Amino acid sequence: MRPWSSKRLRECYQTGAEKFGWSKRTPEVGSMKSDNEILGWGMATATWHAGRGAATVRVRLNADGTARATCATQDIGTGTYTIFAQIVSEKTGIPLDKIEVILGSTDLPPGPTSGGSTVTATVSPAIAQATQGAVDRVIAAAQSIPSSPFHPNNLPEGDPVKLVMTAGRIHATGKPPESGVPFGEILAAGKLAALENEARTAPDPAREHEYSAHSFGAQFIEVAWDPGIAHLRVSRALTVIDAGRIINHKAGRNQILGAVVMGIGMGMFEETIYDPRNAKPINNNFADYIVPTNADIPELDCIFVEYPDLHLNEYGARGIGEIGLAGVASALTMAVYHATGIRVRKLPVRIEDLIAAPQMTS
Repeated sequence: MRPWSSKRLRECYQTGAEKFGWSKRTPEVGSMKSDNEILGWGMATATWHAGRGAATVRVRLNADGTARATCATQDIGTGTYTIFAQIVSEKTGIPLDKIEVILGSTDLPPGPTSGGSTVTATVSPAIAQATQGAVDRVIAAAQSIPSSPFHPNNLPEGDPVKLVMTAGRIHATGKPPESGVPFGEILAAGKLAALENEARTAPDPAREHEYSAHSFGAQFIEVAWDPGIAHLRVSRALTVIDAGRIINHKAGRNQILGAVVMGIGMGMFEETIYDPRNAKPINNNFADYIVPTNADIPELDCIFVEYPDLHLNEYGARGIGEIGLAGVASALTMAVYHATGIRVRKLPVRIEDLIAAPQMTS
């Protein structure tokens, strides 16, 4: 039995229970009311495999003070462009607006497909190594170009020769960035347009099976059931996720909340109806296929507990996406039972499933 690479599910439960107010829940069916509506609270656990694959990234540092990162992976709206720029910026100190990220072409170094919540965990080590390699080449140039202030002939005896790059500047270790020079000046001194480095990273096969890597989460849902008009709605939703370090909080939060909307659609609206004669979908358009709209979605909240999973990669980042959907329908049906006493076993929840609830005849 393998140990978890990192597991903070208990923290998800505790954080979610405190935020949602779970201690105020009364367990009896139909016991919580607000005006004409009966409230139901449900909670479910979410988990998703935390995978990582191989990726190759090329990073170029230009003499004009800009940087460029390229990879054949793609951004389907999950913030991959931003994550590339963030990691390059963290490693170099170059401002985000001076970092160009080019993705999505087979002409570029091979990268992963978008699926299975794996892209961030896969590309981040390659970005970091490619960036550090490019920085190392600039540092080597700073020490070898005759006109560079860091060439041994231009250094006072006894000055440190170990160099680092921070804030976009090359400077001696232990000294502030302001004491050095912009990396672009080093390249210009050597009449170099740019220096670049390419890195390929992949999981170590020898260590791949030492740990079981998963992300975890807890979904809390409140439904409001009005038995007088047979109306059911989701009135509140909270998601707490343990997915390692979150590199881009805004994009990460949006991705989880979007998944929760999909979960509400799964639980209450969406169903494909097939013609039994030929197995063709009958409701194969948005006029007939029901999806949630803004009117169906309450205020949503998302919390990341953030414990870096350093067994997976140096950033401790696991992928997110599917896990935001994983527990929503289950939490929703648990909330429906708490409100109505009806156990729904087939999705979506239908009003026909609920009209036999005790509250309808009381």
